[in-house]
Amino acid sequence: MTVQNKGIKVENCGKGRADWYLYTELCKGCGLCITKCPINKKGENCLQWSKEVGLYATPAVQPDPEKCIACGTCELLCPDSAIRIEKK
Repeated sequence: MTVQNKGIKVENCGKGRADWYLYTELCKGCGLCITKCPINKKGENCLQWSKEVGLYATPAVQPDPEKCIACGTCELLCPDSAIRIEKK
């Protein structure tokens, strides 16, 4: 995980298929991505709360690159467009 100027970058998610970005200035910490993540629904902690904070000083989220399958569910469901998955 790399904390950049305006966000979090996690490289090589989904067995190296994608890089995962969270724009912390857009994340309000609603947790919808955590709730809807298909890996989290299986009982594993793929998406979890980060130590970084979002726009409203609420916790941001970050994936576990070993568990993330880069499916894009979190990106599609984020109401604030705070998540971007860049396929390689």
